[in-house]
Amino acid sequence: MSEALASMALVLFDPYLLFLIVITTVIGIVIGVLPGLGATTGAALLLPFTLTMEPVHAIAVLATIYVSATFAGSITAILINTPGTSAAAATTFDGFPLAQKGEAGRALGVAVVSSAIGGIFSVIILCIAAPLLALIAYEFRPPEYFALTVFGLSMLASIS
Repeated sequence: MSEALASMALVLFDPYLLFLIVITTVIGIVIGVLPGLGATTGAALLLPFTLTMEPVHAIAVLATIYVSATFAGSITAILINTPGTSAAAATTFDGFPLAQKGEAGRALGVAVVSSAIGGIFSVIILCIAAPLLALIAYEFRPPEYFALTVFGLSMLASIS
């Protein structure tokens, strides 16, 4: 266990990785603020640059651009009542009235903190649940794959 933690620390505190995260955070915020461009567009734009990167760096770049662009949609939702991404649509209900009262900084701060807490919490849950779900997925055979495919297609049909 301690070997895995040491290996994880080496990967997480790699200066090049931290540099990539900072740069893609800025790019993601710019993309998320622009209406019409979203997290998926940002990931698609950066995908060609990730082809020559190490896998850990590429995953970090794509995850960072996605998360930061999704968050940045709340900036325009708070300041000008126009969500930059669909995920920020609900932010217009509380954020824009706060901005009109002169508390835009407070609304943006709440958006940043909420985004950070939600991201950290979801990563923790993912780290706990992924190995358990992988054990279940290893037991899948063709009938289960078929049932999962039918379920997925029916869910897709029901929302479209």
